[in-house]
This record gives sequence, structure tokens and C-alpha cells, in this order.
Amino acid sequence: AGIVAPRKRRVGRSRPISSSMLREPPFLVPHNGKLKPVAQNDLAKKRKKETFDADEVFDIIRNIQDPEHPLTLEQLNVVNVKYVHVVDISNDGDDDDQKLGDDGEKRTFSIVEVGFTPTIPHCSMATLIGLCIRVKLLRSLPRRFKVTVKINPGTHASEQAVNRQLDDKERVCAALENTHLLGVVNKCIREGMNSS
Repeated sequence: AGIVAPRKRRVGRSRPISSSMLREPPFLVPHNGKLKPVAQNDLAKKRKKETFDADEVFDIIRNIQDPEHPLTLEQLNVVNVKYVHVVDISNDGDDDDQKLGDDGEKRTFSIVEVGFTPTIPHCSMATLIGLCIRVKLLRSLPRRFKVTVKINPGTHASEQAVNRQLDDKERVCAALENTHLLGVVNKCIREGMNSS
């Protein structure tokens, strides 16, 4: 009765992974001949922000599929690079002219303004097309950008009402909480990505 059997090791059951286990180890950079640990976020702060221009923003939205047709917004001439306006405030302080808004006040955020032209003046999908463009940009651009999507002046019968809806953050959020509508938006974005 004095012999004790060794405990069996449990196979397949390990400790749960905590978030601290998932962190990447810090980089080591030379400092006065010695290696000094530097956290990831310190390196990110030192890197220059990647700047965006109108062509790059247009490349993001050009392949969104139209909700009614199996064609992209670019193929239908709904979006065009000449209606994309970008003011990207970089952190290097090079371009002080860009940091001033139209009212002359200093701006602390970057902006992207996209104008689009519905296929017909009474297009019932204009709000959905604008929502697709807005969602794609919000998902693709860094958080420093304020995104504005509007119908080009004089191209739609209810231009002001649609622009008001697209500018209202609460309405956009409420629309995206609708699972059917979110599914349509995701499909337009996904199908457009598959066509490229």
C-alpha cells in the first residue's frame, strides 16, 4: 500500500491563453552599444503616417458593385476620381496650408469627400450606394479621416434628403444595425472585390 502510481498527464487540456501571452515581444534596438527594449507602440509613433491621395481613395471605392446591376460603380460612371477630394494631415508638419480649413481655422483631422452621380435622377438606390461608399471608406481608411459622401449637385431629384441621411451618423448606424441592409452593403462590397 506504500506505492503510489504517478499522476497521468492530461493530454489536450492546457491552460487558457491570456491576452498577455499573445503580445509580441518588444523589439530590441541598439542604443549606445547596448540593446534597449522598445515597445511596439513606440515604434508606431516614430513611423511617419502613410498619406493618401485622391487616386488611392478612388481605388478603394471603384470596385463596389451596384446593388441593382452586376457592374461596378466605376463601370456605371457613378464614381469618378475627379469627385474625390482628400486633405491628409500628416504628422511631419510639412504642409501648413493643408492644415487650415475652408474657414481658416486649424484642422486636427484629415478629410475625404466623395461625390457620386446616381445612374438616373430618380434612382431609388442612391442612399444605398452612398452607404456602401461610406462603409467601404470607413473600413479601409485610418481613423484620422473624417469621411463625407454626397450626391453631386443637380444629379438626383432628392439630393438634399439623401445627403442629409448620409451625413447623419445616427441614421447610418441605425441602417447598419438592420441585418438585411448590412447584408446588402457587405454583398456590394464583397462582389465588387471579387470582380477586380
